[in-house]
Amino acid sequence: MAHQSSAHPILCASFNQDNSCFAIGTKEGFKIFDCDTGRLLYERAIGAFIIVEMLYRTNFLAIVGAGEQPSLSPRRLCLFNTVNRTSLRELNFLTSILAVRVDRKRLIVLFKEQTYIYDINSLEVKQIIDTVPNVQGLCAFSSSVDNPYLALPASTTKGSVLVYNVVDLQSHCEIDAHRSPLIAIAFSSNGTYIATASEHGTIIRVHLISDATKSYSFRRGAYSSTIFSLSFGPSSDLPDILLATSSSGSVHIFYLGFDLNERSRKSNSLLGSIIPGSVSDALDPAHHLVFHHAFSAGVRCNAVVRKIEKASGSSMPEPVVLRATISMISYSGYFQEYNFRTNQKNEATWTLEHVFNLTKTNAE
Repeated sequence: MAHQSSAHPILCASFNQDNSCFAIGTKEGFKIFDCDTGRLLYERAIGAFIIVEMLYRTNFLAIVGAGEQPSLSPRRLCLFNTVNRTSLRELNFLTSILAVRVDRKRLIVLFKEQTYIYDINSLEVKQIIDTVPNVQGLCAFSSSVDNPYLALPASTTKGSVLVYNVVDLQSHCEIDAHRSPLIAIAFSSNGTYIATASEHGTIIRVHLISDATKSYSFRRGAYSSTIFSLSFGPSSDLPDILLATSSSGSVHIFYLGFDLNERSRKSNSLLGSIIPGSVSDALDPAHHLVFHHAFSAGVRCNAVVRKIEKASGSSMPEPVVLRATISMISYSGYFQEYNFRTNQKNEATWTLEHVFNLTKTNAE
C-alpha cells in the first residue's frame, strides 16, 4: 500500500519477499537497505516515490512516482534496473496505481476497482479482476510456488477477503473474516494461512486457506486501533507467532502453536467456564504479548518477523523458549531491530539491537 503524507519523511516502505532487504520511498527518491547490516545498498534521488517494490535481492525494482513532477506520474509503473540505472519497461495507465506486488512469475498492479495480473517475463496481461472499490490499495501476495495467492477485499461493508490463484487464474475461495471492512491482510510464508484485521482493529483472525476455515482468533484490545501491519513468523509449517503493529504505537505478538481443542486450563477459571471456547481463545492473555511504546503513536510502522529460534526447556513439562528477530520501519524515518525473547514463564524481553535514521543515511 502506498501512503502519501506530508507530515512524515517516508512515503512508502516495504520488505522484500524473504525479508533480507527493505526499500523506502521519500520526497527525494528511493533507497534500498540490507536488513542484517543496516547498510544502504542503493539510492536514487530523482523525485518523490509512493511505491518501491523489490524482487528478492535482484536488481529489479517496480517503482511508481508521487506525481510531484510530470516524469513521475502515479499512473506510470517503471520496471527499473538498479545496476545500469535504466528503465527496463514502463507501463502507463488511465488511473493512479495504488499498489504493486511482484514475484518470479507474476506482476500485480492494483487500481481502485481493478487488479491487473501480468506475466513477469513477457509483461502480457494474463487477467484483469474487477474488484470492489479499494481506495487504499489493500492486498496481500504470497510468492509461494505451491500457493501463489493474491488476497483482495471482497466487500466494502464487511471484512470479506477474496483469495485468488494468480497462476491458475481463478478464484480459490472467499472468506468472511470480520463484520467490518478490512484494514490489513497478510499471508504466511508458505501461503497456507492468512491473517486479517478489520477497521475496528480489536480482533485479529487467522484462517487456513485450503478449506477457508478459521483457525485462530485473537483479541488485540478492547478499544479500536488501526492495524498498520501483520507478519507471520518465517516457518515452513504452522508459523509460531503472528506480529501486528497498531496506531497506539504498540507491537502485538500472538502465539499460534497452541491446541485450540484443549480446554482443561480454561475450565479451571470462572471466565473459561462461561465463555465459549472460540471467544475465550481470543481473550486468553497467555497467547498474547504486547510491547508498548515501540514507536510513536499515530505514525505508520511496518514490522516483520525476520528470524525465529526455539529451544526446549530443561525438563519436558517446560514450555518452549522462543527467540525472534523483529525489524520495524517507522514512517517517521527510523529503522529499529529488536531481539524478542520469552522464557518458560511466558515473560517477554525486548532488546534493541539496531536503530538508525533512514533519511540521513547516504551511500558510501
